[in-house]
Amino acid sequence: MRTATTVELSQPGVVDFVVEAEKLGLDVCWVAEAWGTDAPSAIGYLAARTDRMVLGSGVIQVGTRSPVLVAQTAITLSNLSGGRFLLGLGASGPQVMEGLHGVSFARPLTRMRETVELVRQVFEGGKISYSGKEIQIPRPGGEAVPMRLSTRPEHPIPIYLATLSPAMLRLTGQIADGWLGTSFVPEGADDAYFAHLDQGLAAAGRTRADIDICQGAEVAFAADEGELSGMVADRKKDLAFSLGGMGSSSTNFYNQAYSRQGWADVAAEVRERWQRGDRDGAAALVTDEMVLATTLIGTEEMVRARLKVWRDAGVATVRLYPAGDSLDAKLDTLGRAIDLVRRT
Repeated sequence: MRTATTVELSQPGVVDFVVEAEKLGLDVCWVAEAWGTDAPSAIGYLAARTDRMVLGSGVIQVGTRSPVLVAQTAITLSNLSGGRFLLGLGASGPQVMEGLHGVSFARPLTRMRETVELVRQVFEGGKISYSGKEIQIPRPGGEAVPMRLSTRPEHPIPIYLATLSPAMLRLTGQIADGWLGTSFVPEGADDAYFAHLDQGLAAAGRTRADIDICQGAEVAFAADEGELSGMVADRKKDLAFSLGGMGSSSTNFYNQAYSRQGWADVAAEVRERWQRGDRDGAAALVTDEMVLATTLIGTEEMVRARLKVWRDAGVATVRLYPAGDSLDAKLDTLGRAIDLVRRT
């Protein structure tokens, strides 16, 4: 398995963390956007501070930029970094798209498909012309004629999609070079994720060998069972936020993902309590099993065993979110985890 992590530039000490992570041998660093700093600016800066590590947008939110601007950005970052760039795209959700950016979240599947098709057309270097349900270039009824960019990619630019819903997973299998997943439970992945991903792959005449399965989880090492118990308890509120606070009042893809993996009743109750303001009550409903199943937390032997399960489930790139109260502590955790991946 390759090793990766995800950062967001507003986090304290993140640049030093990335520079040192490269020295530890980390393969890929994804840069998040969400509702914090933008990803492309951060990637450009990190590309200048690193030499070997691959950098990816994890993710650019489709709909907040025109597809051609997405392609221009990807070409610029890839060329400047000597081909060390992966284009990660995601549909986000109604709260961020409509509540933050003022962009309609309607028809995300169509918008994603058309964006990827158009971005790849731009990469090919010809005149840009596209007529879709969401995207029309040039705009009809005006005076414009098709144009082409004055620059082209000097290196291949793989496209990864961050998806969770069955329809989006099928699309990922059809058109993407990689899948950026989350809320991943290997034991429930066949029904929750891979069945849909495989349908898309088959429709495109591909197999899982043709796509990079990239999954992420927090990694933390406990000295013994007593320390582990405290770690698990500390993380229940974070998981309750994902189940109850991510997305809008009616749309939460994280909640749906956990529901498909066997926790539908708990996920529904956590969401209900979270939305009525009972955050502690919501966290209390999260079970130890839910935390341990979707993280890489445990003693070193437990984490090694869990990594083997991830690898055997088909994960090709593991995104490690190292725990720690300081830069040195996070780097120590990351270094231990990278070493375990290499030995697994």
